[in-house]
Amino acid sequence: MSGFTSFNDSWFQQLHRLVQQLSSCPKHPTTTEHQHHLLHVINKVMSHYAEYYHVKSLAAEQDALSVFVAPWATTLERSLLWIGGWRPTTAFHLVYSEASIHFEAHIIDILRGFRTGDLGDLSPAQFRKVSELQCETVPVKEENAISEELSEWQDGVSELMGSSTDLDVKTVQLTGVLKKADDLRLRTVRKVVDLLTPQQAVEFLIAASELHFGVRGWGLTQDRHRSNNF
Repeated sequence: MSGFTSFNDSWFQQLHRLVQQLSSCPKHPTTTEHQHHLLHVINKVMSHYAEYYHVKSLAAEQDALSVFVAPWATTLERSLLWIGGWRPTTAFHLVYSEASIHFEAHIIDILRGFRTGDLGDLSPAQFRKVSELQCETVPVKEENAISEELSEWQDGVSELMGSSTDLDVKTVQLTGVLKKADDLRLRTVRKVVDLLTPQQAVEFLIAASELHFGVRGWGLTQDRHRSNNF
């Protein structure tokens, strides 16, 4: 598991560099070249996420129990985990939150009829697609189904008192649950990015990363403080 922990650390540092690239993208792309540049950087970020979940899947096959408890995460991060990672529906809460923040920041311009093109300028059709994706399609139904599968796995804990074969079977089952959860996380981000314009997708990916950075940074501070007090 030390191998994945090292990978996680380097992956996190690379995410910082990619966010810098996202932040340097044109705020209001006006040319085809701007649009292509945004799409290029967005694809790099999405490939980075795909790589993370691929390597994590391999780690789960080797040690599902360690992946489930996420030893590379801070205490705060672990308190927020849903099956070894972030809850997929968080992506939709982030879209709504960022849309509200951007809308309030540019409300005068929007009321005057100017289009900002950012997350505060989501069209009615986009809002409808976000709502449909959240409530009727992938995340809620699948998220609940995976949670139920984990619950059933936990309810069968008495089986662990049997032979080592029982433990091996249970571990394989947990590996499957972890993979399903990570697959849903990645598909959810992809679907959200796909329904946004390139400019909006850049803003969403920056916001998601900054949330990740913030929680981790706060968690590291809290862990250091807790360690110093013991």
